[in-house]
Amino acid sequence: MVPGSAAFGTRLAEATAARGPLCLGIDPHPELLTAWGLPATPDGLAAFSEACVAAFAGFAVVKPQVAFFEAYGSAGYAVLERTIAALREAGVLVLADAKRGDIGSTMAAYAAAWAGESPLAADAVTASPYLGFGSLQPLLETATAYRRGVFVLAATSNPEGAAVQRARAGDRTVAQSIVDAAAEANRAGGAGPRLGSIGVVVGATLREVPDLSALGGPVLIPGIGAQGGRPDELAGLGGAAPGTLLPAVSREVLRAGPEVAALRAAAERMRDAVGYLGAG
Repeated sequence: MVPGSAAFGTRLAEATAARGPLCLGIDPHPELLTAWGLPATPDGLAAFSEACVAAFAGFAVVKPQVAFFEAYGSAGYAVLERTIAALREAGVLVLADAKRGDIGSTMAAYAAAWAGESPLAADAVTASPYLGFGSLQPLLETATAYRRGVFVLAATSNPEGAAVQRARAGDRTVAQSIVDAAAEANRAGGAGPRLGSIGVVVGATLREVPDLSALGGPVLIPGIGAQGGRPDELAGLGGAAPGTLLPAVSREVLRAGPEVAALRAAAERMRDAVGYLGAG
């Protein structure tokens, strides 16, 4: 990807309008590898990923979970690099679920890896703002320069997250302050009426969610299906604008494998289930 191409938010809006608002996960958990009859080795990881690439070709967004590749060291990263390249060739946007977050030069190095010119760089990456939203500035700047996107963790479904994310920061929760900072980044980036490239992550199973009405960017919603989130209960989440919600599904689809046809059929059923969330 080179500077001058369309911004990630624009490309995401076009992709979801044409192919449906769904983000499919590639999560090669050891238990899934076993269920697919594959070894928990780099070769098994590669076979799993290749099946997913074939099944998800032409969908809007696919999200490899970086941790399950990282567990195999350099061999796992090699598989991830090939998977990112193959997904792009298959016509999908790639969201690297890396959840990186640090400060200063270290954050700048993460930015170069996941949003710069590295073989690992994807169309977008997830990031943790809990060293302060400002600590993400090197990543936001690099992503802007290379027309990539960033999805910032705001309100997650894990029970441990509530103690921090629901704490009050003045007159708002910490999670709301993250959403507001992402909204400001989109305004500063000149998104205007277009979909901005800075999104947030909000868990599908949460009962209380931040106000998303002014975000101006996409909302990644993990936890659909196997984790308890219902596809038919997402409309209007947090006051989000139509066409900005991006449900993320992993195990609910992956457990249909290993046959490519079965995986694709499961993905198509889920895309149909969330299709009502499109921009219209």
